[in-house]
Amino acid sequence: MASLKLNAVNKVYPSGESALYDVNFSTRDKEFIVIVGGECGGKSTLLRVIAGLEQPTSGAVFIDGKDVTEVEPKDRDVAMIFRSSTLYPAQNVFDNMAFGLRLRKAPPTLVEQRVKAAATILGLEDVLYRKPKTLSAAAKQRVAIGRAMVREPKLYLFDEPLSGLDENLRADMLNVIINLQARMEGTFIYATKNLAEAMAIGTRIVVMKNGFIQQIDAPANLYDYPANAYVAFYIGSPSISLIDGAHITRADGAYFVEAGGLKIPLSENTVKRFTEIEKYANAEKTVVLGIRPEDAALGKGGIKAVVSGVNEKGGKTYADCTVDGAIITATAGEAELSKGSEVELCIDASHLYLFDGETRLTVLARDDGYKKTDFEEADFTPMPIAEENAVTESLKPVKDAKKKKSR
Repeated sequence: MASLKLNAVNKVYPSGESALYDVNFSTRDKEFIVIVGGECGGKSTLLRVIAGLEQPTSGAVFIDGKDVTEVEPKDRDVAMIFRSSTLYPAQNVFDNMAFGLRLRKAPPTLVEQRVKAAATILGLEDVLYRKPKTLSAAAKQRVAIGRAMVREPKLYLFDEPLSGLDENLRADMLNVIINLQARMEGTFIYATKNLAEAMAIGTRIVVMKNGFIQQIDAPANLYDYPANAYVAFYIGSPSISLIDGAHITRADGAYFVEAGGLKIPLSENTVKRFTEIEKYANAEKTVVLGIRPEDAALGKGGIKAVVSGVNEKGGKTYADCTVDGAIITATAGEAELSKGSEVELCIDASHLYLFDGETRLTVLARDDGYKKTDFEEADFTPMPIAEENAVTESLKPVKDAKKKKSR
């Protein structure tokens, strides 16, 4: 067994800066869970707390049901692979990989057996007796992974291990890690800013922002059923178009979402999923309208728009279209476009995303398309944006507050 549980983990540095706030989630044996988020999201801090390299300010860390919050890193049976290899330059590859086992006084025969087995899996047989300075960046990361493998830990923690590698090397190393996870008995926890990596490898993804968990769920569920506007924006490439200040209107028994000159009818399923729609219909309450690029396309009979930018991603062409001040990214197909082109924008009204204008939480309940997992975290609801901001403000360093008062 190799399970992890984080119970109300907080991390506040002596300066007063908060890095983690009330983090709760658990993993199961052999699960591959990915933590994503932007800069200062809390990913690396969370991994360091799990590894014991940093102590939480409050809360507890459990591994296989045992409270290890106060346990030394070397006694947690955890291996951590960092974003840049931390190899010993004076030692060859074999000795680097064997270091952890030798530190634990493993028999020489076991050390040799495990190092050579790991080298075979990672394709390092030909460089076992070379120094790290002679290796490529990708090979150095393979050695770092191998050093973790030979220990056969319960938890493997990866802190942006592919950062700095080019696209081809990144793809090769990602395959190495995926295959490794299939071979080993441990649980993998992988932190990255790269969404493509996260969506490719994670059985579940933890989305973090400024130390706050936003949502924990399977990749497809995060994409189709985001808990708030931040998750909708982060999960997807190109990013979803979000339009603030939209209103829900009702006329002749039909419902629409309107933002300036944009007016889109709500499908029957959207209306059915819209919780408390009457509080929004023809009222002052606003919503944030979300439209994914694949649900908007250029074509005849659509909404008149002006192209404000054209870009390519993943072999496809996308156009940023301006409609009465709102910018919507749409698939462009084969059309030859340039900035200022007048186009017509067709939007699939059956795939709209709607969030409360004040809380930025989704107002759409899950339907039968949601593939429910049996993890309790799937029902987690993030804080409304105002509450999150209030907590962040209250946790700001005292010295900053004093500076503000003196101005």
